Formats: sequence, C-alpha cells, structure tokens
Amino acid sequence: MTTTTVVVKKRITSLFLILGLVLTGLALRLGWIQIVRGSELQQRALNNRMRDVPVEAKRGIIYDRNGRELAISISSDALYAIPAEVKHSQKDKYIAQKLAEILEMDEQKIWEKITRNSRHEWIKLKVPPNQVQQIKALNLPGIGFAEKSQRFYPKDSLAAHVLGISGADNTGLEGIDKWYDKELGGIPGRIVIEHDAMGRQIPEAIHKYIPPEDGHNIVLTIDETIQYIVERELDKIVAARQPKSATIIVMDPKTGEVLAMGNRPTYNPNNYNDFPAANRRNIAISNSYEPGSTFKIVTAAAALEEGVVRPDDRFYDPGYIKVGKETIGCAQNRAHGSQSFREVVYNSCNVGFVAVGLRLGLDKFYKYVRAFNFGEKTGIDLPGEAAGILVPQARAKQIDLAVMSFGQANAVTPLQMISAISAIANDGLYMKPHLVRAIYNKEGKLIREVQPEPVRQVISKETAQELRMILEGVVRDGTGKNAYVEGYRVAGKTGTAQKIAPGGGYLANEYVASFIGFAPADNPRIAALVVIDAPKGYPYYGGWVAAPVFKELVCDTLRYLQVPAQGESGQGSVGEPAQKLVSVPNVINLSLDEAVGMLTKVGLTAIVEGEGQRVWGQTPLSGAEVAPKTSVLLYLGPVRGEAVMPQNVTVPDVTGKTMREAAQILGAIGLRLDARGTGMATRQHIEPGTVVKTGSIVTVEFQPPSGQRQ
Repeated sequence: MTTTTVVVKKRITSLFLILGLVLTGLALRLGWIQIVRGSELQQRALNNRMRDVPVEAKRGIIYDRNGRELAISISSDALYAIPAEVKHSQKDKYIAQKLAEILEMDEQKIWEKITRNSRHEWIKLKVPPNQVQQIKALNLPGIGFAEKSQRFYPKDSLAAHVLGISGADNTGLEGIDKWYDKELGGIPGRIVIEHDAMGRQIPEAIHKYIPPEDGHNIVLTIDETIQYIVERELDKIVAARQPKSATIIVMDPKTGEVLAMGNRPTYNPNNYNDFPAANRRNIAISNSYEPGSTFKIVTAAAALEEGVVRPDDRFYDPGYIKVGKETIGCAQNRAHGSQSFREVVYNSCNVGFVAVGLRLGLDKFYKYVRAFNFGEKTGIDLPGEAAGILVPQARAKQIDLAVMSFGQANAVTPLQMISAISAIANDGLYMKPHLVRAIYNKEGKLIREVQPEPVRQVISKETAQELRMILEGVVRDGTGKNAYVEGYRVAGKTGTAQKIAPGGGYLANEYVASFIGFAPADNPRIAALVVIDAPKGYPYYGGWVAAPVFKELVCDTLRYLQVPAQGESGQGSVGEPAQKLVSVPNVINLSLDEAVGMLTKVGLTAIVEGEGQRVWGQTPLSGAEVAPKTSVLLYLGPVRGEAVMPQNVTVPDVTGKTMREAAQILGAIGLRLDARGTGMATRQHIEPGTVVKTGSIVTVEFQPPSGQRQ
C-alpha cells in the first residue's frame, strides 16, 4: 500500500508539473501575442477587415510666367468594384450585364474584373454624368464611384513638348509633368470601409475618408505669347517647306530662362494616343545635328579670346585650302579673295575659319568647346536630354580640327547651341538653362524660387562685346541679311550643313538650315535659334530658309516685350519714327462676331480655336502692345442658357478664381468680364450679391500667386 501511495503521489506531482509547464507556456505565448505582437496582429486583423479605395490627389497647375494656365487637373467620376462583395452577392452576372449596357463595354471583360481575387478593381476611369446617375440608381452591391483626377491642357498642343503628359494613374510620363512629378503629384488619399469575414459591408462600422493632398503649382519661364509666336512660325515653315522636323527655342540670355520651345512634328497632350509616339520626342533637347556655320561663332569666340586673331587681320581665300592630303573649299566653290576677319565671318568663309582653327590648335579649340558646354548635358529640368557627340580629342587630327572649325564632325543639340550664343550675348557668362521659375503650394505660399544660375565665364566681357559687333555685321552686311528687323540692331549667324548619311559620309540632297542670333545687339533681351531639318525646295540655305523665320519671330517678340525701336548702326534710318503699335482690346466674354469686329477695327486679325459662340480666353491679353496686323488667338466656349437669360441677375463671387473660371462663371449668367492683370482674381468692383442687368460688365483684378515675379 505504501509503495502504491508513493507512486500515486509521484504521478500526481508529475501531472501538476506538466500542467504547470503547459500553463506557463500558454501564459508566455499569450503574453507574446498580446504584448509583444499585439499591435502588429491587431493591425493585420484590421487590414483583413478593411477595404481601401484609393483617392488620387489632383496634380498641381502648371502656369506660364504670367500666371496663365497651361496644364490643369479636372475631376471625373471613376467606377470601381470590390470583388469580394460582388461575389458574395451572387449577382456578378447581373452586375456585369447591367454595367455593360450602360457603359457600352464588353460584358465578359467587366465580369472578369469584378470577380478577380483582388481587394479593389477599377472598371472605368472617366464615366459621363448621365451614366453615373444610371449606375447609382441601380444600387449594385460592391460597385461604387470615386473622384479621379485627369490632366487637361487648355491650350491643346501649345508647348506640348515642354509640358509633357500624365498617365491614367496620375503619374507624369514626359516633360515637366515627369521631371517635377514629386512636386506636382501630391499625396493620394483613400476611402476605408470595414467588411466582415464574408466580404459584406458592416452596417455602422468604420467608414473613413482620408482626403488627398493636392500637388504643388509650378510657374514656368515660358511666356505663352512668345510660345504662340514660335508655334505660328513653325506651322508656317512646315506648310511652306515640308521639312522632316523643325525646332525653335527662345531664351533670355541674361538669366538662362527658356521663354519658348517648340518642335514639329507635334501632338495634342489631351489625346496623345491619337498621334505617333515619335511626335512626342522633344528634338530641341534630345536630337543631335551637325550645326554647320552657326558653330563658327564658337571658333571666333575662342580665337578672339586667345588673341590668335584680331577683327582687322587679313586672310586670302583662293577658293580652297589644303590640310594634309585633303582640300577644303567654301560653299559653291566660291573664292572670297582678300578679306578681314570681320569679312570672313560676314561671308561665312570656310577657308578663313580653317586657317583660324589651325592657329588655335587642338588644345585651345577643345578648351572652349567644353567651356561652352558642348559634349555634356546642360542640366535643363526636362527628361531625355542628350549630350551631343564630340570627336574624342585623343584621336583628333589636323583635318578633324579643320572641319570642326566650321561646324562639321561634331554633333550638338539645339539647346546647347542656344545656350552658347546666349553666353556671348551675356558678356561671356554662361548661364544654366531652365524652365521653372517658382513652385507654390495650393494656398499660394512660395515653396521654392529658382534663381538664375551662372555656370562659368567662358570669354571676357570685352571679347563678347567685340564678337557681338561682328555678328551684327553678319545681319547688316553678310549672309544674314534676311534676318534684319527694321528698327532694331540684330546679331546672328546663318548655318547650312549637309546631313550625315546613316552608313557614314554625307547625304547629297539633304541639309539642315539654321539661324541663331540675339537682339538688340547692344543690350540683348532675347536669343533665338531656328533649326529646319531637310527643307524641300531651293534654296535650302539657312540664310534663305531659317533667317526669315528668325526675323518674324524676333520682330513680334521684341514688340510684345515693348523693347523700343532703335534705328541705329545702319538698321533703319536714324530718326525714322518707329512703327506705331496697337493696344490689344479685351474681347473676353464677347460673342465671336463682336470679338472679330473689335479686333478688325484696331487693325488686328483673329485666329479661332475651340467651338462655341463666346470668347473665354485670348492671347495676347488685353493691353499688350503689338504690331498692326498681329494675330490674336481666341479661345471659344459654349453659351449656356442664353435663350432663357433673365433680365436681372445676381453677381457671383469670383475672387480666388482664374481668369478662365471667372469668365465662364460670369458668362454663364449673361455678365461680361473686364479683366485687369493676370493670375488669380483678388478683387471685383461689383460686390457679390448685387443685382444687375444681364449684359453688365464686372471688372475683376487679377494677380499672380503670392511672391511670383513678373
């Protein structure tokens, strides 16, 4: 009995020990789960019950330098499905059928989306309002709507290669929209809804809306009016010469700000899929070409700075020059005879420039080529920039130096060329080119201001001034006469380069015609480059094809900028009165006939874009001083409710609105906008709530966002 009792006691003790160990283990496990991993598991459980519907932030607005909208975001209703809820309802076939009927989509594709093993599926991103109402009326389980932002470009193809495009997921894909995607994109929000284990929405459970944070707004260096002038000239040259491509860039040489940049072919970013993908290539920064004689400016700058040549040094051109075994001649085998270095530049004499290049030598030549930033990216704030192509100095020979001296062998981008000429216009100081002036948040608070960035002093101020006078002579007395602008001192250089053949060598019948220059020559306000690839017809020279485009561009731009006419240095008669400019009238909110009539009365013409009967925007804006016969671009919009317009209306509050929004709000109720300034509405001179007669004029003052420079 004693033995049995001892055994029982041992067994009981062992059992209690085992039970104690088990309980201790469970307690430790419970503590581990509850205390150590409690927060993590609680979040996982919450995530398992929650269904997130993303809510995109609105991309920031892109303005031109004067506060005019170039890219905005508009909201549209996007249809989504929560597949777990759809499948639990067992009405998936019925839901797919009804949605297909209303949306005019394939029923099978809709069914596949709404029954996938995913938390959330987009069915259609842009649903028209009438379809939204029909779908909401059906109250379909697992089907809902969320606000989705969509990029819209009010001026269609204007500055398309600068602005770029955004994708369906609200992400920048090209241009400024891509480079500044982080600033423009904002922070997305979400709709959070709690569901049970079967995927059913729990009544009166967690239903949270986390609002998105809209993106910042960006102010570009681009001037909409100058951009319009550039696009106009591109269209004219394409119509006249059918080139493979064409590019124009306008820059402020003192700051490096790009005032306009345009290419042909082009596209409309509102429906970019309707155009070939190649049309979206920004050839102004991504394509390299042999610059031809425009590059002689670099050779001249280097030679004058190093003192290997002076303007009055004499050269003799018998029509050719031998470099080793090679013979190099001027265009059309022309012999210029005895000439000064000034005349070498005026005549664009290859023989003279070969002699100057050989005097410089390879080391000094490459020193200035690199100083002008050829062979490297400029660092402009756009994606896709190319660095160009330089003959490696280590394997360059005398014949390479000879042909490089007049613009062959090396390939450059249009942006590199305009940046180089701008340095000469800016007393030898090279400025980094850029496209953004400032970034603001949606409340108008300045986030970042982009200051002009000097890169290096390439040549001395004295050399730059001397070269500017020589380049002015090219337009006055040399190959650039077709770029002469009456009343202004213009400096520049022509260029005609044979195109490189794909397999090497040069094409016999294809050329790149170009002209580069700045004005006024004594105090440059703008620099401009015109590059025309393979123009059809004869003559194809830069002085005949590109120089006249440069002339029209510079003439209208200087007058728009209100640069006084000079009539000096042989360009125009001294004392000759400058052409009288015309003040652009305000035609916003007028009917098309009224607007055209008012413009015609003051000697201007009209170009119409859009459909409708009333003008909601104009370029140039009212008050701008332009030359007679200048075209004013009119943007049309529909007239709403005009047939039943009441005699008296209440004035709405338009402060804080853009000019376009204010014009639309007032126009919709029969009032006319008298806009003063640009940017956002800050004050209106008929108080909101005042009852006035239909057709009354409401004067509204507009100002750029706080801190924006003019």
